[in-house]
Amino acid sequence: MPAETTTPLSAVVPDEAVAPLIRGVAVVRELTEAGGTLSLSGLERATGLARSTVDRITSTLARMGYVRLDGRDAVATPRLMELGNAYLAALRLPALLSPRADALADELDESVSLAVADRDGIRFIHQATRRRAMSLSFRIGDLLPAERTAPGPLFASEWTDAEWRAWRARRAADPQDLAFTAVPPRELPFPDGEFERRAEAAGRNGWALDDQLIEPGLVAVSVPVRDPRTARIACVANVVSHTSRHSATDLRDTLLPRLRATVAEMEHELATAPEPDPGPPPSDLASWIGASKHELGRDFIESLARGLTVLTAFGAGRAALTLTDVARATGLARATARRALITYEHLGLVRQQPESRTFTLTPRVLSLGFPPLSRTTLPRIAAPHLADLSARVKESTALAVLVSSGSSTEIQYTARAVSPRIMGVDIRVGTRLPASATSLGRVLLADTETSADLDRVRTQGYALLDEGWEDGLRTIAVPLRDRTGRVVAAVNVALHAAGRTERECVEEILPELRRTATRIEEELHAAGHFTRVPLF
Repeated sequence: MPAETTTPLSAVVPDEAVAPLIRGVAVVRELTEAGGTLSLSGLERATGLARSTVDRITSTLARMGYVRLDGRDAVATPRLMELGNAYLAALRLPALLSPRADALADELDESVSLAVADRDGIRFIHQATRRRAMSLSFRIGDLLPAERTAPGPLFASEWTDAEWRAWRARRAADPQDLAFTAVPPRELPFPDGEFERRAEAAGRNGWALDDQLIEPGLVAVSVPVRDPRTARIACVANVVSHTSRHSATDLRDTLLPRLRATVAEMEHELATAPEPDPGPPPSDLASWIGASKHELGRDFIESLARGLTVLTAFGAGRAALTLTDVARATGLARATARRALITYEHLGLVRQQPESRTFTLTPRVLSLGFPPLSRTTLPRIAAPHLADLSARVKESTALAVLVSSGSSTEIQYTARAVSPRIMGVDIRVGTRLPASATSLGRVLLADTETSADLDRVRTQGYALLDEGWEDGLRTIAVPLRDRTGRVVAAVNVALHAAGRTERECVEEILPELRRTATRIEEELHAAGHFTRVPLF
């Protein structure tokens, strides 16, 4: 039983629910549970859907850029994180509180996380981890059972009787926590009443401990961050360590005071932060969906595409939307938007606020691809795009970043795709070369340094160079920019000078190179919205 159904939803599907959207969400969840890659036949078995239905769903998701079809496998792409990003942006907590969580992690040299409640579980919305042999492996979006965590008792201290009944029903149905794939199965049952006592103590004390409840050696201490408007818990700040460094009691005695001080700063941030500028809503996608249907025919499921765009209508400054707001943002008819919202409410992805007649996203949106993608790297993002580029231009391609080596600046190759030519460019990943002697390096240097050559590179947006360190080698490179516009890497095409003239490189290869860079940047920006994407 997948983790997303640990607390039963209504068994009765509303008459107005969109069946293709329900099936599409099921495919995305199974792909997520499989770590982001699953064969089409595996999706067929996991969902119980007909193979033809799986094929149409994955074809639609591929058209939207949410999956990549690689032979017989469906592979989740960072663009799928747009759905979770919409929830996190609407929530505001990561944007407001993560800098203080990161600073605390640096000060304590321990992992610090932020978690929110998801029914009778908790879900992480931010992680600041330490790089150690024994390090935290939880990912943003992972769902954990409340009773096996430090944040859980704090959230449970505010549960209603109905929520306690739902928790007891879930424990009875799944005593080993097999539905929670982010944690090891529970080997021994908890004594009756233990979690209730922990919740009562957490509510009274204002903090809670996890003394190796998830697995041996893992300890944590948590403090609630309260919403200044309601005084209820908005999220929980959590310091995690290992018993080789701290016991649970030691965490309480030595680190709890500093954690509490940080939480006070977080609550002040929540109380004084101005309302976010909502900015423009997503562009009208109705015409794009219609065009895709016209091009792909029955392989494109319009109702699934329309339904998924509803989630992206939410975001910063758009946390609570009326039906009219959603319809306007997506360009969908009100009836279409309404049916999608009814479907999401049934699936636990959207919550309706009756008093204001608005809809909000729930943490469960993070179950749609976010956890396995939250640990991706730039080379992993770039690899399939480099392969596609190499296949189109029939030349070798590479990704590189700037690195310092003593007093000199070099580039380091971090990903590549080799051309099928008999005499191709063969520069291995990890190779370092002087930055100023390469087109990749000049593109990277042009972002921060000035000289006549670099100014020209910056103005034209590319570097074309006959490399002096290898006779007959000609390369052309363009920059890759992060969400802030900073150049963080470069992509090139390398070929033998006899293959194409400089003019042919500019006219034939440069447009393809730029298209590839744009596709990599789109996925980098989606992945880097609320997570740090390593460049290596």
